[in-house]
Amino acid sequence: MSENIDARTPVSVRILWYWFPVVMMFALMYYFSTDVFSAENTRNIFEKIFLWFSPHASKHAILKFNQIIRKSAHFTEYAILGALLFRAFRAGNPIKWRFSWALYSFLASVAWALLDELHQTFTQKRGGSLWDSLLDSSGALIMLLAIAIVHRKWWRPA
Repeated sequence: MSENIDARTPVSVRILWYWFPVVMMFALMYYFSTDVFSAENTRNIFEKIFLWFSPHASKHAILKFNQIIRKSAHFTEYAILGALLFRAFRAGNPIKWRFSWALYSFLASVAWALLDELHQTFTQKRGGSLWDSLLDSSGALIMLLAIAIVHRKWWRPA
């Protein structure tokens, strides 16, 4: 369908096509930010998986594994958010990359990361951290840099 989305497509359809995935990602991230996905709750799941591969693992190793998985998930979800925001700001433009789209995407990701950590301060089992916001924002930044590199290498204007 992306080939059919162009300047002649009604604005409402274009907004829905490009911004609905962003809104859904925000909703999913908000849900992930609740107590349902606290370290305490996810530890049991990750512990079972880890012990299946390494039955004699120490408690310290299990806790470290849980932390690595959780931080990697934060980085990855913000990388996806950065890509979705870039796609939405680009909105099918034939130009493949603009600094302004990347900047807006990054700033929106940083703002959401800060709001996400603020939200976590109001939950019972989680806490907010500026360091987590920095990690989250770095996921978006790395994705946006990757997009810039790919588009500059393969889609240079003649």
